[in-house]
Amino acid sequence: MADAAVAMVERGYEVKVLTSARGYADPSVKYPSREVLDGVDVIRLPLSSLGKRTILHRVVGQLMFLLQAVIRGLFMPRLAGMVVSTSPPMASLAALLIHWLRGIPFTFWAMDLNPDQVLATGAMKPSSPAVKAMNWLNRRNLHAASAIIALDSFMAERLYAKLDVRDKTFVFPPWPMEDSLRIVPKQENPFVKEHGLENKRVIMYSGNHGVTTPVDPLVDAALELQDNEHLHFMFIGAGAGKQVVDEAIAKHHPRNLVSLPYQPLSEIGNSLSAADVHLVLMSEALIGIVHPCKVYGAMAVGKPILFLGPVPSHISEILELAPIGWQIPTGDPNAVREVLKEIDNTSDEQLADMGRQARALIDDRFSKAKLCDRFCEIVEGTLKQRVEATSTTTSTASS
Repeated sequence: MADAAVAMVERGYEVKVLTSARGYADPSVKYPSREVLDGVDVIRLPLSSLGKRTILHRVVGQLMFLLQAVIRGLFMPRLAGMVVSTSPPMASLAALLIHWLRGIPFTFWAMDLNPDQVLATGAMKPSSPAVKAMNWLNRRNLHAASAIIALDSFMAERLYAKLDVRDKTFVFPPWPMEDSLRIVPKQENPFVKEHGLENKRVIMYSGNHGVTTPVDPLVDAALELQDNEHLHFMFIGAGAGKQVVDEAIAKHHPRNLVSLPYQPLSEIGNSLSAADVHLVLMSEALIGIVHPCKVYGAMAVGKPILFLGPVPSHISEILELAPIGWQIPTGDPNAVREVLKEIDNTSDEQLADMGRQARALIDDRFSKAKLCDRFCEIVEGTLKQRVEATSTTTSTASS
């Protein structure tokens, strides 16, 4: 979203971003109420994040944010269009209300799908009032949006099942954060030296550890392979699923298993480049509901992929484009162990070649230059529709 905002400024638009004045994970972190970043006017709304301690804290924080966003949107002068994503899940309600009351077009960017996600994980039942309300909101959003962006074909099909919007839906993935990523050779990487990884074959999972990305199979495999001093497992990030990693370390004290928090954006290139193979996880129940975006960052730094997930899926389709990694069906612990042994025995030259092909796919299909430009063209299209509609109305009224 930040990349797209900056790109729209570079195209000559005035861009305003409404966001929270406090951290989401840690509400004690406070940011300036307003500042200009790369030409983007960032407006941070107070009392819009109460933290993630309970569902109630999250819901109340979201509602307070949405109320302020609606008020800002209703009275913002010269507002020509809006972009809204599904993060947080109810954010689109603000865009919908502003659209209804002011006739402002909006682009709906589906990053993940709810209530599909809570249903797939068993957190709610189809009969739940909250599920029914969210489905109603989804249908209203799809009907009202001038353009819809789905991250993969599986997600698009789920959207079509809610409402047939093929005529205004665009399907393409998010781009990697290439401005913050660079390929850092191991011998020059300070992260490698800091964590003693010089002579290790590093399997890394970096990102959110959630219920949709269970790391249990790799943690179990790491414990079984403790005596292998060459194979090393690193889990970087946070989330409910990180507890599995931390408990295994606290109980077994394995030398080959490391848990680290999220790394600063300025250091993300070093940490991702320290891996030999990046782990990507996906549950079969979540095909088309979530999109494992971490695959693009791994490919951008020239690293092979180890995918634990179903076929067909968006990640399995990427793996079919070039020999850039391994795939293991979910629920097959024996296959996990065998593939890890294969990775351990793969030469540095072979891994490097797989990584080069992964980076080539980014340049050819998934680069920021290509995808962000396409995104901006879609948003511009909705703005032109607004101008044309206004011109037609004015002309009709005059005649």
